[in-house]
Amino acid sequence: MSYAVKEIFLTLQGEGMQAGRRAVFLRFAGCNLWSGREQDRAAAQCGFCDTDFVGMDGEYGGRYEAAALADRVDALWGGAERRLVVVTGGEPLLQLDAALIAALHGQGFEIAVESNGTLAAPGGIDWLCVSPKAGTDIVQRSGDELKLVWPQAGIDPEALTGWDFRHFLIQPMDCAEAGAAREAAIAYVMEHPRWRLGLQAHKLLGLP
Repeated sequence: MSYAVKEIFLTLQGEGMQAGRRAVFLRFAGCNLWSGREQDRAAAQCGFCDTDFVGMDGEYGGRYEAAALADRVDALWGGAERRLVVVTGGEPLLQLDAALIAALHGQGFEIAVESNGTLAAPGGIDWLCVSPKAGTDIVQRSGDELKLVWPQAGIDPEALTGWDFRHFLIQPMDCAEAGAAREAAIAYVMEHPRWRLGLQAHKLLGLP
């Protein structure tokens, strides 16, 4: 299989329970909830996406076979230990498969995935984060971390707590009303301690 890659870069994980860890981000092109084009945003199932996943024009973007893609991730990581690759998008489960998982594991990487949950995850993923979007059919209801961007009309956080996740996070939406979103997320966690506040630390630090 040939994988369509938007970009690959070395940074710190900025979100979730693994925030602060050194990681290679492998961002696939494409998503099943939005075309990525601004003219389509109003009709998108996820209208608040803050990521550019269109095309293959980012750093080290292009088409790769599994072995070559794992080699590129390895080269960016260098010689350090505790190897972590974060496979994201767009929606990474449109492309991530057993061959690439095996190739990345063969290079010694722990594989973390950030998905919208509308596609079933393949076996072999070491850390699975699902970020559900209102109005979509979530089929992946188990994993390591559930990250709910908040506030979202049409989704009840308490209806999600019966799903099989180790960690439940509320993350303020990055939007025009970001201050109000932060206050709403804080208030929700204060009233519902099953949840934990998550922040986008990479944006505060100016990291990609």
